[in-house]
Parts: sequence; C-alpha cells; structure tokens
Amino acid sequence: MNLARYARYRYFPLCLGGVFFAIMASIPWLLNEAGAPGSGIAQLDMLNKIGIYALLALSLNIILGQTGLFHMGHTAFFAVGAYATAILNTMYQWPVFSTLPVAGLLAALFALLVAVPIIRLRGDYLLVVTIGIVEIVRICLTNNIFGITGGANGIFGIARPVIFGLAFSSPRQQYYLIWGFTGITVILFYLLEHSRFGRALNYIKQDELAAAGCGINVARYKLAAFCLGAFWAGMAGTLYAANIRSIEPTSFNFFESVIIFAIVILGGAGSITGVILGAFLLIGLQDVFRDFSSARMLIFGAAMIAMMVFRPQGLLPARRRHYGARRYLGKFPCAVRRQCGAAYNPYAEDEGDCV
Repeated sequence: MNLARYARYRYFPLCLGGVFFAIMASIPWLLNEAGAPGSGIAQLDMLNKIGIYALLALSLNIILGQTGLFHMGHTAFFAVGAYATAILNTMYQWPVFSTLPVAGLLAALFALLVAVPIIRLRGDYLLVVTIGIVEIVRICLTNNIFGITGGANGIFGIARPVIFGLAFSSPRQQYYLIWGFTGITVILFYLLEHSRFGRALNYIKQDELAAAGCGINVARYKLAAFCLGAFWAGMAGTLYAANIRSIEPTSFNFFESVIIFAIVILGGAGSITGVILGAFLLIGLQDVFRDFSSARMLIFGAAMIAMMVFRPQGLLPARRRHYGARRYLGKFPCAVRRQCGAAYNPYAEDEGDCV
C-alpha cells in the first residue's frame, strides 16, 4: 500500500463523517422549509433520542466492539451520570454543564470499583455479572439510596444547559447540543481507534493470549477501556437528564442495556459508522412501529435473529487493519529482502534498501 493510498484509506472515513454531520446540521432548516408541524418538533425530539443512544452505543463500542468484552451493564453507568447531574443541579444548584465532567468521573469511578474484581472474567461469565450490576443499580435507585435519588418517583425539575447566557431550551437547540457532542465523540474515538491504545485494544480482542505475550498488560488495558466507556456514558447521562428534565429508575432497566448492546451488534462491533447506523435503525424504527406496540418486540426479535443468521458481522463491520509492510522490508535483515526481489548476499557490508 503506497503512501497516497494509505492516506486515502486513513482519512476517507473522516471526510465521510464530515459530510454526514453537515447533512445533520441542515435538518432543522430542512424541516422548517418543508413546513413540518411545529417546525419539526416531533422529528427533532426523535433525532435527539437517537443522538443520545448513539453516544451510549459509541461508548459501549470501546468495551464491546474494540476490546471484545461482553458487557451488558452499560445502563448502570448511564444511570450514575444522569442521577449525578440531577442531584447536583436540583439539590445544590450546580449549572448543568459544570456537572458534565463530574458525572463522567463518577461513572468512571463506579466502573473502576465494579470492574476490578471481575475484569479477568471472560465471555458469558462477564456478561452475567454485568447484567447483575444493572439490576443492583436499578434497585438501589428505586429504594431511594441515601435519601437523594427520589425513589420510584425519580427527580424532577432539572434545569436546561446554559453556555455564556444561551439556554438550550428548545428541541432545535437541544438537537445541536446533542449532535454537536456526538460529532466531537466520533472524531475523538476515531483518533483513539488509530492510536497505540486503540491498537492494543484490538490485539486483545483478536487474541488475548498473544497480546499478553507481546507485552501488553491485558488487565490494565481492559480496565482502562471499561472506565473510558463508563466516563462517556456518564456524560451522555447528563445530556439525557437535561433533555427530558426528569429521570426515574425505570428509564435505566435491563431492557435499555439490551437495546444499546443490540445497536453495537447490529451496526457492526468495532465500527463507528455501523454503530451510528444501528442507532438510527433501532431507535428510529421504534417510532415507525409505534402503532404496533403489541408486536414491536416480536418484530425486533425476528430482525435480530435474521441478522445473526444472515449477517452476524453486522451491517457495517469494522474494516480489517492494513499496514504498508513493504515500505519497511528494507529495515529487516537481508534474509527477508528476497520477498521484494533483492538478491541475498551474506558477505555484503552494506545491505541498503531493496525498495
């Protein structure tokens, strides 16, 4: 792979993402020009919901898609972030935006506490344990732990985010806030995927034993991926709480974890583009099939079965990594230089380059 082709392969997804988010930025204007009822408030509310689930799925993709950890307890970190924002805003009058990093840090700290004893588990064992974490968190929230979660009634009256005097109160303003944050997330996670840390996670996913043999501290990298995914889920919880302005324990049940897990699997584990597509399909189709609420889960289950049978890798699976190895052959001993047509001379003083 020559340098020009490598550059096209490396930066084409970013260009494609730029086109996608440019289209997303024009949607409110298009809805207004099309004469949608209420300037498209219903459509913008649905897109806001899709954006939040896309953020959650992208954060889970680090754990499930890039590291290969079967984690179905992501809603627990989402709940910690949402409740942290709700409590700090309603009880202590913190501005919503100032709670954003705090919610992420609390979710990451909670992930660290629960992941340390279970991080060495694999496969189904880890999956079952993370399911239990979701239920424990939901029950604690329902029982009004420490007297600050509001019990089954939840917490109401969460303020709107305000930046430099601008309150994000309307669905259109919320739309730009959520999808702007999603765009930043996509860029950061794309760079992370192609960093040394992202490559280490990919090695662990492909072969954990071989990764350990190459000197990668598997447990430490797994723990870092767990905490990073939880940190982003906690910040998504802040946006969720500020968007709907009221939260309750039933919003963070096991079914929500199943939906987030299914988004990653449906779109393609490890693929940022696939995860966003999965969020549009799973969350958007819920609104399409709203009139068929009694059969919605049947349709959802049948679609997932069909996906597992006919396309188990997902709709847009992650592309295999390619490295331009031919450019580095001249740096190896001359015994391997024959692969690029160079003559082997064991008495040569200067091996030089064969490319």
